[in-house]
Amino acid sequence: MEAIQSWVSEHKLTSIGGLWASAVGASLAYSRSKTPLKPSLRLIHARMHAQALTLAVLSGAAAYHYYEQRSGEPRRD
Repeated sequence: MEAIQSWVSEHKLTSIGGLWASAVGASLAYSRSKTPLKPSLRLIHARMHAQALTLAVLSGAAAYHYYEQRSGEPRRD
């Protein structure tokens, strides 16, 4: 687990890009099997789902980075 965490920490943009691409693929696969939409609408919906997931991951990464930086600083009492 620590090896994965260090790799993701070193390759942040690659990790987020890979997550985005896999979310688009998963959303396209799901919508293809479940909804009778045109392919252009499927692609739009898949992109929107992937962007929402990416924003959630970026928010989580920002919060993690913030608390990681705060925990490394000495406390002022």
